[in-house]
Amino acid sequence: MGDWFQHGIISTGRLPLFCFFVALIVAFIATRVNVRLIRAKVGWFRNVSVGEMHIHHVVFGVVLMLGGGVAGLVLSSASQAGYAIAASVFGVGAALVLDEFALILHLHDVYWEEDGRASVDAVFIAVAVTGLLLIGLRPLIWDYGAWLNPAALIVANLLLAVVTLLKGKIWTGMAGLFLPVLLIVGAVRLARPGSPWAYWFFAKGSPRKMVTAVHREERWRRPAIRAKIAFQEFLSGRHDLPSSRRPDRHT
Repeated sequence: MGDWFQHGIISTGRLPLFCFFVALIVAFIATRVNVRLIRAKVGWFRNVSVGEMHIHHVVFGVVLMLGGGVAGLVLSSASQAGYAIAASVFGVGAALVLDEFALILHLHDVYWEEDGRASVDAVFIAVAVTGLLLIGLRPLIWDYGAWLNPAALIVANLLLAVVTLLKGKIWTGMAGLFLPVLLIVGAVRLARPGSPWAYWFFAKGSPRKMVTAVHREERWRRPAIRAKIAFQEFLSGRHDLPSSRRPDRHT
């Protein structure tokens, strides 16, 4: 284990990324444990408030990200250890911000509502992408030989990634940036029924495709989603409050 850490992390200059990765995971788990204890009204665990104002932990996350980011810029040419400390601070801040990503997205406190699952998804995506970077994979960097134009290849893969994401396949699109074959599969296969692609091309023009997409969603994807939600709720708690958001009104 020690040899792997020395040769795979320190010698390759990945110590700051490793510290960010560990800090992100530990801070997210600690935050979720804390908010679940607050929700259960256990002991002295309480929300941070100033008068009647509830200070969400995203505020502390922004401060830590700013501090860690600026410190990283200052220490980037210094020792790797100092840079790693700055990366750890940034990782803690990122965990606090991403844990309330849904609140930023909706501009409303949906933390324990169904929409609040977006925060957990954001953290899972950040952990997965950082893990792929940590093992040495790099997005949009592949060597196919001199017979392919690198710039054209990057543009093509970005277009495939956009199509995949528009089809509602977030995980496939993110992983495909590291493993291009996944982008081809995601871009070719049928879109998910609730995706922008399905709304644009299936809802009116291809009802049969929409029926097929719904059937595939119910038969194959729903069981996987239920398993994912069960695992997420084991870590983060149940998002079981009714929605309190009103439909957006445009004036």
